[in-house]
Amino acid sequence: MPFVKKIKSDAYFSRFQVKYRRRREGKTDYYARKRLVAQAKNKYNAPKYRLVVRFTNKDIIVQIIYARLQGDFVLAAAHSRELPRYGINHGLTNWTAAYATGLLVARRALTKLGLAEKYQGVTEPDGTISLTEALDGEDSPRPFKCYLDVGLKRTSTGSRVFGTLKGASDGGLYIPHNEKRFPGYDPENKEIDSEVLKKYIFGGHVAEYMESLEEEDDERFKKQFSTYLADGVGSEDIEEIYTNAYVAIREDPTFKPTEKTKDWKAEGKKYATPRLSLEQRKAKIQARIEAFKANGGGAADKDEEEDEE
Repeated sequence: MPFVKKIKSDAYFSRFQVKYRRRREGKTDYYARKRLVAQAKNKYNAPKYRLVVRFTNKDIIVQIIYARLQGDFVLAAAHSRELPRYGINHGLTNWTAAYATGLLVARRALTKLGLAEKYQGVTEPDGTISLTEALDGEDSPRPFKCYLDVGLKRTSTGSRVFGTLKGASDGGLYIPHNEKRFPGYDPENKEIDSEVLKKYIFGGHVAEYMESLEEEDDERFKKQFSTYLADGVGSEDIEEIYTNAYVAIREDPTFKPTEKTKDWKAEGKKYATPRLSLEQRKAKIQARIEAFKANGGGAADKDEEEDEE
């Protein structure tokens, strides 16, 4: 077969379809989004809710979102940076913090919808897998249903994403899932070790690592867990901290803004140039003309004209 050179002509580029901006930026998987957002035609415009989980270097962001033609709307949101209010001051991006943030957003959403008392979820986590079931009774409301949206994060077994999922499910939300991606799942026996999952829920894996690191390398232990040691938190205190935090989250999940040291709105406006109205602009120009004439500007112009003649 003879060599044929492929030429990208004008006809080729006139048919070239540019991908969506967020696809070009590598931010959105539109193949997954289409399936998470598309609503059934026989549901009378009932929105399909998503439990959106995103991780940054210092924070875990969990939101319950539904889509409209105008864009995405947030029903409820929680951040792991809110956890110090409930007594969790360290490790705000680990697996257990993800569980606590998922629990917080679930209780916050159900409180907002008036379902918090009817759907308590799992008040004492024991590591078993249980989905939220509908209440008995014809007039009883169904549980709030949403689907996990992991974005571009890899869904490997034991990922923190599933810690958030477990926390939201134990908080009373109905999120379809199974046990295959939780810590402690054995793919050969196809069973999950509930004790391992319970250990992760109460920060036992962090406590174990602290103990082993202290024995192996005391200098590295003091450096890595310096903030824990500064607050007098040891490996034996971690389970109690998380247990008390889960109780506190259930007691008061409502959002409370932090107290600001400055009025940042006024601080930002301090250097902004205020927009003038038409009358103010005209008055400003007139004032400049009068000032120019008062300084002898008009007389100087006449002298220059006489010199030119």
